Amino acid sequence: EVQLVESGGGLVQAGGSLRLSCAASGFTFDDYAIGWFRQAPGKEREGVSCISSSDGSTYYADSVKGRFTISSDNAKNTVYLQMNSLKPEDTAVYYCAAGSPSGWDLSYEYDYWGQGTQVTVSS
Repeated sequence: EVQLVESGGGLVQAGGSLRLSCAASGFTFDDYAIGWFRQAPGKEREGVSCISSSDGSTYYADSVKGRFTISSDNAKNTVYLQMNSLKPEDTAVYYCAAGSPSGWDLSYEYDYWGQGTQVTVSS
C-alpha cells in the first residue's frame, strides 16, 4: 500500500521556522519526484518545492526561494522541507506528493498524495 505521511506542521510566529517531513512507503522511492504543495483557504493548491529522488535536483516556487530548503534521505524514504523566515502568507495546509511530472509544479501529474499538515504563521 502506497503511503505518504506528512508531519511537522504547527503554529509559529512570523520569522520562525518549521521542518516538515514526508515519510513514504509502498513504492520505489528512487523512481519518483517528491513535491510539496500547499493550499490556503479559498485559494488554489500551489507548488512549493520538489526534489528528484534519483538525482537530487531541486525546484522552488519564487515565493519561497531563499527561505525554504527541500532535502531527501533516501535511506529513510523521507523528504524534508525546512521552512525559515516564515510569513503569515505561508499559512496553509501542506501536502507532499509523489510522481513523475513533466513540470514539477503540475499537481495533476502526481500519483500519490499525503493527507496534509497544517502550518499556521501568526503575525
